[in-house]
Amino acid sequence: MTRTGSPSGFNDASFTAFVAVELQFDSGTVRLWNGYGDLTVDGDTYTGAGTLINISAIEESTEIAAKGVKMSLQGISSDILSVALTENYRYRPVNIYIGTIDAGTVDSYQVFSGRMDVMTIQESGETCSIALTAENRLIDLERARVRRYTSQDQRLIDSTDKGFNFINSQQSKVIKWGG
Repeated sequence: MTRTGSPSGFNDASFTAFVAVELQFDSGTVRLWNGYGDLTVDGDTYTGAGTLINISAIEESTEIAAKGVKMSLQGISSDILSVALTENYRYRPVNIYIGTIDAGTVDSYQVFSGRMDVMTIQESGETCSIALTAENRLIDLERARVRRYTSQDQRLIDSTDKGFNFINSQQSKVIKWGG
């Protein structure tokens, strides 16, 4: 999959456009596209979801702002549902691509990269739908960073680091300079 630049296939007179979604879980990556059958792009196989996949408009602005996206998948299979029910999905990477298929040549462009946020599963009879919101990575700028320079706080990062054990003794330390 071409990850940068715009799809050259959009310049052609006739092509088939597609949208592809890549959801990265601990157990593996789920790749879906809005066509039928499998689509292989640069060694990655995307499973066709047909018209069952829906993606909201991806917004861009001139301001630095975290814009999210909403995705939904209708009438899903039990293997995808089991991943949704058992995997830890929060803050896992999600990528959305648009692309073209022209005479067997597949070309794509990444239009969104972010992290999965909230997943809602609705079951009704024999069908199931999953709605997923994803946030842009800029949302991390809005999250509070509360860190302390203490031994206990440092152990949250590295349990073997004992560098902050000596902070209190250093505050009243007298250092003779040049003597």
